[in-house]
Amino acid sequence: MKIIHTSDWHLGQKFLSHSREEEHEAALNWLLELVQSEAPDALLVAGDIFDIGNPPNSARKSYYRFLRQMMDTPCRHVIITGGNHDSPAMLNAPRELLAAMQVHVVGNAGADPAEEVIPLYNAQKELEAVIAAVPFLRDRDISEGVSGETGLDRIAKIKQGIRGHYERVAAHISSHFPVNEVPVIAMGHLYASGATASGKQDNIYIGNTENIDATHFPEVFDYVALGHIHRAQRVGRLEHVRYSGSLIPLSFSEVRDTKSVWVLEWEGKNFNSRAAELPVFRQLRTIAGSLEEVKAKIEGLAQKAAEAQFPPWADIRVHLDALLPDLNESLREFASGLPLEILKIQAVYPNRKNLQEQQLPMLEDLSPIEVFRMKCERMGESPKQMEELLEQFRELQDWHRESEQA
Repeated sequence: MKIIHTSDWHLGQKFLSHSREEEHEAALNWLLELVQSEAPDALLVAGDIFDIGNPPNSARKSYYRFLRQMMDTPCRHVIITGGNHDSPAMLNAPRELLAAMQVHVVGNAGADPAEEVIPLYNAQKELEAVIAAVPFLRDRDISEGVSGETGLDRIAKIKQGIRGHYERVAAHISSHFPVNEVPVIAMGHLYASGATASGKQDNIYIGNTENIDATHFPEVFDYVALGHIHRAQRVGRLEHVRYSGSLIPLSFSEVRDTKSVWVLEWEGKNFNSRAAELPVFRQLRTIAGSLEEVKAKIEGLAQKAAEAQFPPWADIRVHLDALLPDLNESLREFASGLPLEILKIQAVYPNRKNLQEQQLPMLEDLSPIEVFRMKCERMGESPKQMEELLEQFRELQDWHRESEQA
């Protein structure tokens, strides 16, 4: 029995208003090639298929194209569970049609644990494995609010609700299938204690970051395929509880992570594993330093552009001692002929006192025009642009006053 575990595709993501469609297409094509070469029996996708609940048509098209192309591979089963970014209704809408293609979709939890249990059979109709396809558990699935409960009460109730849900699914599997003879694999989309995130991850439940202790998954599960954390890892030093991570870096904080999927092979109840690493389709780079250092690093990044399939994206942070007019325009002009794209430029003043130590004016002591001027100064506008913006702001103020008096 061979399984590939992946998650957190986030199709349709826009990164600082830039589409990731090209990278996602490249990643899905890579995954298809891996499925062709590895010939797994099943592909597990543990949530966050899409980046938002109402994804763009291009993201939906990529999703359905991938599933159709999976029919041309040796893989017999695809199991997809919803994540906190996914719309259960959107995922579930074509569920019956996809089931005819051996694509099993569980967008949300139901009242009956059997709805999340998917037995996998081989070509001879023999049971090969049992999947507990548990999606992201929303508040209504695991707890009900009680008047007067504290934040700690709420967190305890969420954790107990998640644990209880897995216990009910495990109990159903244990009573209906020969769990001592075939692998039993759980899926989930949550934050298990012991996991390490590359950067800031969504806090799925209000007031609660870690949703379940990795040791609290029922013992009947031989493997737990998790999604939500974007870094591939074993959780809490447990070999059988793992995150696959995202297919591509979804933020600048993830650029140091090696993106991969888990390839798992079972002999009876025992499995071995290896990580199949994805190539870097586009380099994301945070470049910081003095203006001259930043320019040198930009040129260095441009020289390495050929190593990736798509032009690199850069987040620029220039360390300054004083305001430098036209910083944005001058850096973009410097990089205009290079094979890269600057997504963001930020002026950083490391020698300034901490803002908390400054004697900042109170907002009520400032006029609207003074607040606007300070904002323009923070953005590094040039003197000429500053005067033009202030004049436009005054005209808007006059128009607003006239409108109120009319």
